[in-house]
Amino acid sequence: AMMDNRFATALVIACVLSLISTIYMAASIGTDFWYEYHTLSPAENVSEAGRSIWEEFVSEEADEKTYTDALFRCNGTVGLWRRCITVPKNSHWYSPPEMDMTTNCISFSLSDQFMEKYVEPGNHNSGTDLNRTYLWRLQFLLPFVSLGLMCFGALIGLCACACRSLYPAIATGVLHFLAGLCTLGLVGCYVAGIELLHKKLPLPDDVRGEFGWSFCLACVSAPLQFMAAALFIWAARTNRKEFTLLKAYRVA
Repeated sequence: AMMDNRFATALVIACVLSLISTIYMAASIGTDFWYEYHTLSPAENVSEAGRSIWEEFVSEEADEKTYTDALFRCNGTVGLWRRCITVPKNSHWYSPPEMDMTTNCISFSLSDQFMEKYVEPGNHNSGTDLNRTYLWRLQFLLPFVSLGLMCFGALIGLCACACRSLYPAIATGVLHFLAGLCTLGLVGCYVAGIELLHKKLPLPDDVRGEFGWSFCLACVSAPLQFMAAALFIWAARTNRKEFTLLKAYRVA
């Protein structure tokens, strides 16, 4: 009984880790705080040209330079799917400085996600920047691959429960390990993409940029996936070894 309890405990812990990392991953994909810009003097900036900044920001023609400048000037936040800026509720020229601010977001369309990035952001004639283009595409695809692998692993785990066998847990562990690699890849691609973008479009002096909590959730998700993978594989392998030894002992 002692032997079974050990494996049962390992599997329960692995399942809990797997569930938490799935929730973190889903939350990080769905939220807009991967990167945040803090503008030290936002209100004056925006009231001068708030309406035009907003119109450029939401227009379908908004290129990378246009919307990045708006993010710099208006306390922008960026997710994998959306970009947001904080603007005055009513951008009238006569509104007082201490105005109500509201956060407005616009989604990246699928074509935005796969669009080429240019060597000089916003300049179509400067040629394609392959590094940034593929980093951006990977950071969009990898989280879904990671979630898919985890869900597939969970299905195999359910089948294992139904068959009363621990052996399929090895497959679940391997899938979680691959999901962890995808999540690590996603984090790496995102950091590299942001660094390369800021080399092309340096932050203005009065703007501070930092990675947000959505990004941190993805960072935490990866080690949880690796820990779950290790526990699944350990439980399945050790249990199988002991089972084989037991059979050998019985035969003897």
